[in-house]
Amino acid sequence: MVMGSPGLSNRNNGQQRLGITEPISLGGPSEEDVIKSRELEKYLHDAGLYESQEEAVSREEVLGRLDQIVKIWVKTISRAKGLNDELVHQANAKIFTFGSYRLGVHGPGADIDTLCVGPRHATREEDFFGELYRMLSEMSEVTELHPVPDAHVPIMQFKFNGVSIDLLYAKLSLYIIPEDLDVSQDAILHSADEQTVRSLNGCRVTDQILRLVPSIQNFRTTLRCMRLWAKRRGVYSNVAGFLGGINWALLVARICQLYPNALPNMLVSRFFRVYTQWRWPNPVMLCAIEEGSLGLPVWDPRKNPRDRYHLMPIITPAYPCMNSSYNVSSSTLRIMLEEFQRGNEICECLQAMEANKADWDTLFESYAFFEAYKNYLQIDISAANADGFRKWKGWVESRLRQLTLKIERKTYEMLQCHPHPGGFPDKSRPFHSSYFMGLQRKQGVPVKEGEHFDLSKAVDDFKLAVYQYTLREIGMEIRVSHVKRREIPNFVFPGGVRPSRPSKVSWVRKRRSELEVSGSTQQDRSGEDRTVSDGADSGRKRKLENDNVETDHAKSMRPCVGEVCEASPPFSNVSPSSAKYENNVEVSTGKIESPAQIPDQNGQAEVWSRCNPLNVAGDASSSKEAEKLALEKIMAGPYVSHQALPEELDELEGDSEDRHQVKDFSGNMKDSRIEPSIEKSNNGAETSTGSYNGGLEELEPAELMAPSLNGTPEPVAQRKPIIRLNFTSLPNAS
Repeated sequence: MVMGSPGLSNRNNGQQRLGITEPISLGGPSEEDVIKSRELEKYLHDAGLYESQEEAVSREEVLGRLDQIVKIWVKTISRAKGLNDELVHQANAKIFTFGSYRLGVHGPGADIDTLCVGPRHATREEDFFGELYRMLSEMSEVTELHPVPDAHVPIMQFKFNGVSIDLLYAKLSLYIIPEDLDVSQDAILHSADEQTVRSLNGCRVTDQILRLVPSIQNFRTTLRCMRLWAKRRGVYSNVAGFLGGINWALLVARICQLYPNALPNMLVSRFFRVYTQWRWPNPVMLCAIEEGSLGLPVWDPRKNPRDRYHLMPIITPAYPCMNSSYNVSSSTLRIMLEEFQRGNEICECLQAMEANKADWDTLFESYAFFEAYKNYLQIDISAANADGFRKWKGWVESRLRQLTLKIERKTYEMLQCHPHPGGFPDKSRPFHSSYFMGLQRKQGVPVKEGEHFDLSKAVDDFKLAVYQYTLREIGMEIRVSHVKRREIPNFVFPGGVRPSRPSKVSWVRKRRSELEVSGSTQQDRSGEDRTVSDGADSGRKRKLENDNVETDHAKSMRPCVGEVCEASPPFSNVSPSSAKYENNVEVSTGKIESPAQIPDQNGQAEVWSRCNPLNVAGDASSSKEAEKLALEKIMAGPYVSHQALPEELDELEGDSEDRHQVKDFSGNMKDSRIEPSIEKSNNGAETSTGSYNGGLEELEPAELMAPSLNGTPEPVAQRKPIIRLNFTSLPNAS
């Protein structure tokens, strides 16, 4: 057992440092850093991330009223259970907050994560989901009351005077709950059931994070920034296999520990620099992992088979320490690594700019998901009524990650999925929503002509698992179909209007215009190339050729994005593909050409036009090398990466699915109604998903350069191979 505070260590000079290692840098901010941090904070204010004073007061009033309600509730049930007057008078319950509200990074309209802590005689099933539910349902201030007693973490969701509340319950072994209760003490977990341990974990982790960062204010500003960035770039969703709020908070907190005297603008830059170089699955930890004295399981891949296939471990700092990012898959990890690299390149440019000219818009530009791929899976769900749709929607969303995993495994990870983190309601169809996954062939591997992917088995297995929902009612349906980019329905776009795709010529002109406006010192010289880094993890380089060469080469009408060079990644054992917009390219020897409008949509054009990394006036090379060495030391921990065998993964996933089965409110399992998967094609004819009769859909490979043994790319045949997706059970969506 680790004694004392595992996140605090004493230096020789008597000062405390935060974290399990020495900081990478103790350097303080320059005057330029102060100016850029002010500009960044102003950007966040202008983006509407801060609530008004009136809303803040309203939230505090709601929390105060909720605390009064649970105190009345616990006295009511104490009296009903026959306790004497003195014990009834002493009976107490208390409300705690956690999540974004407790961290101080919530925005306008955000829900409040709350925890009700009650005494040992106040049960979860009978009293919390029984009597307290009844009390809340009779209050006029409470609307949209929805209990979920059989969730992995049982929860009651409702709105109180318009403020969204997520309320958990923890039953302690104490007879009386003191008003000054400290939930961060490990002794509070004594004799607690699993649901209580999970419910307490949110508060304990949140409080520990705030204790383990050197500056709470700098941490909050940086976290607000990263949350906004992740949402704009489509990588903010734990349930979709990306990262959720607690994951981003832990990643930011670790950067704050490594750069304790840096201001937010520098912390954002170092966030991307560090995690671009991080060698996953080395875990990110704010403090040492405690074994504890209560015998609760903690994350340790050396002992626990389940922990061995976690791809991006981000460990919670409170006992029992757990991996908060177990949902990450190989596809979502690849996508996040690409986004980290993009953020790193942009921040390098921003650091080189003058303080008053730094433009944060490029970093926060929204990712053009529906321009990034040629092929998509569309998952449509529907229900018969509002209550059924809410339940069905929540269940399907919790299962969508399994579709990604099944496709990865059935295709041996040769087909990569990019799930969109949210659904899209179709206003013309009540109780209906659509989800999308971008598809592309794995890049950087040789292509076999005529090779195809049959997704019918993966889709059928997924639908079968979804239909196991024990609360499924008539009208709850799911449909999976294949759509191409041009067939994406209009309701997914803002205002229901499909944006016009800029022409390739206009993109070139825009890039040249931006270059002139930026006042770049880099002069275009005929015959010279501009080299831009395309990822430390993949080791690839892109080369933007001279604008004059592009425009003169009218026969292609495409800006050449460069020659692909394969090299060993210096700091990552994961090799992400090149940027996501290269998934639909045509192949020619030594060059790849990509639709020009896509890099413009994804913000890369602005990066290239405003900055030449060869001339970036950032940190000195020696300083970066020192940071790399420091990172290597940090990642040289005792938790050696373990790889679970595919058989293990299948077995463990099945256990996970069984664990998350949902029961009805009475606790009895309902018979699930499994129907044969019948889909309607565009012409209205019914086709059985079991027949496997259908056409083949083309998917052009994004990159066909195979790495050779010596690290030099070998040319492939100029003839364009055809890669086909066999969507035999997936009709085209109309």
